[in-house]
This record gives sequence, structure tokens and C-alpha cells, in this order.
Amino acid sequence: MRAAVVTEFAAPLQVREVPVPTPGPGDVLVRIEASGLCHTDIHAAHGDWPVKPNPPFVPGHEGIGIVEALGEGVTSRRVGERVAIAWLGSACGSCRHCVSGWETLCAQQRNSGYSVDGAFAEYAVLPAAFATPVLEGITPLDAAPLTCAGVTTYKAVKVARVAPAETVAVFGIGGLGHLALQYARIAGGFTVAVDVQEDKLQLAKELGADHLVNAREVDAAEAVQALGGADVSIALAASPASFEQAYRALRPGGRLVCVALPADGTITLPIFDTVLQGKSVIGSIVGTRNDLADVFALHAAGRTRVVAVPRPLESVNEAMADVLAGRVPARVVFEL
Repeated sequence: MRAAVVTEFAAPLQVREVPVPTPGPGDVLVRIEASGLCHTDIHAAHGDWPVKPNPPFVPGHEGIGIVEALGEGVTSRRVGERVAIAWLGSACGSCRHCVSGWETLCAQQRNSGYSVDGAFAEYAVLPAAFATPVLEGITPLDAAPLTCAGVTTYKAVKVARVAPAETVAVFGIGGLGHLALQYARIAGGFTVAVDVQEDKLQLAKELGADHLVNAREVDAAEAVQALGGADVSIALAASPASFEQAYRALRPGGRLVCVALPADGTITLPIFDTVLQGKSVIGSIVGTRNDLADVFALHAAGRTRVVAVPRPLESVNEAMADVLAGRVPARVVFEL
């Protein structure tokens, strides 16, 4: 089968023939139809983070495909069913986090395209219990970005406890941000789109953003404060400076939700302001399997719109360069 393989950090990925994986007990073999390109895949390929994957490996955690074979003992999935391969490749199912609905914090989790081979390939294997069904009517092109960009921002809005009529500032309008805006609006929030590219801001306007802020032209925090400040700032741009702006944009009682993971990112918080103004800083990792099911349900009901650009797997290196340069409207999806 064809697969895009990271052979060494920061080197171009190699699209080459590798063996089709075999499903073990409890696993399913999935024939991949589409796989989204997430910024995390680029971090993985560059070895940016403290805990690094081990080359050679296949990235990809926005995989959509058809179940072609069942491993021994699998009864929860069926051949011919369309499923998603998400970042949470597996979790132990019995630790404190798993049993309390926070399986994404499981210390024994394995992550697709990072600690196990992912979906930048014609086939992938994963535990049947973590192969989330894709609802009828959702195309693979739409389903792929929802599998990470969607569920990640849905979770961010959820943990921020966005209430109707609250102001939500989304910092970074791209693969994640264009969906974050929509989930904030579904929750009843008024939205402020913040980005440095005018085309991304125009996309946000098309998606219903109430206000647009070009951070290349003005101080974004001051601009949001001029609108009354944000009850919630969602930090989606992989830039420490953007996180700092997102914090300064908060009104008293506001919540900063940290989602993006800059390679060398740190933030410094003014303790006096944080305490006296009652502000909160929340880390939000990807959502659970239940969250992903919710995301698919909202999309199937016509509540969200996915903006995706289809490309062949052979363009993986060019696509990564385009993402880093900001030349992609929202999400690249490889069609296999």
C-alpha cells in the first residue's frame, strides 16, 4: 500500500510502498478514503515537542475509511462501515480519567499518527472500540477535518462553558478556527474572529462572525477590548504572542482556552490581574469519542460547514509547506 512516511525529523516525507497492516484481536482494518492534514502532523514530522514519535512512522489522525476486515473477537463494528481514526487511538478504559469521561487524559493512551501509525496511508489498523462511526450523509471530505479540527474546537467551546450572549474571541481562523466560530455560535455566543490574513477573516464573515479583527493592522487585544472584551478567548494560533493577546482581550471573569501547541511556547500571566479580575486559564485537549459523535451529529443536522481542499497524498510535502505559509483557506484533506 502507499503511505507517507516520516523517515527522520524535518526531512521530507517519503510516499512509498509499505505492507498492509494486519488487524490483531479487537482491531479493525480500515481502507482509508480521506485523511486531513493537521498542524500536529507537521509538529510530529519535525519532532517539535518534548515527547517525540519514533521514525519511521506514518502520520495522520483525521482518517476516514471503510472497515475491510475484523480482528478476532470484534463484534462492535462491521465490514463495510465507515469509521473515523482520531488522535485518541486507544486508552486503557479503566483509569480514573477513562471512567470519569476524560479518556483523553489517560496516561496509557496511544495516539494515531504519533505513537502508532496513522492515516496517511491506504490502510490503517486501530482498536474497534476507538473506530467512531461516521453518520450517513457526511462525506469523507467533510468528516476528516471534523475528526480532529472539529472535535478539538467543539471540546474547547464545551470546557469554556460558553453561555448565550457571551462574547467569544477566536484567535486563528483556519482549520480549527473556522469550526470554533461555528460551535461558539451554536452555543449562543457572539463571535470575534482574529487573524492576520484578510482572506481568513472574510471566511469568518461568511461563517457568521459578528466582528473581524486583523491582528496585522491593529493590536488585537485592544480591538477586542474596544468591543467590550471577551468572555472567552480561544487560542488556536501556534504563536505565543497570540496567546498573550488572547489573554489581554479578556474582560473581568473571562476564560482563556489554550488549544494550539507552539513548539517552544510559554505564556507569562500577570498574577495581580488574573486574581483581581477573576480570570481563568484552561487547557483543552482533543475531545472524547462521545464528543466526536456529537460533532458528527451536528454536521449531519446541517449545523456546521467544513471548508476543505482535496489533494493527493503525493502532495504531502507541498501541502505542509502551504499550511506553514498560511496559503490554505482552512483544511487540506488527502484523498486516497
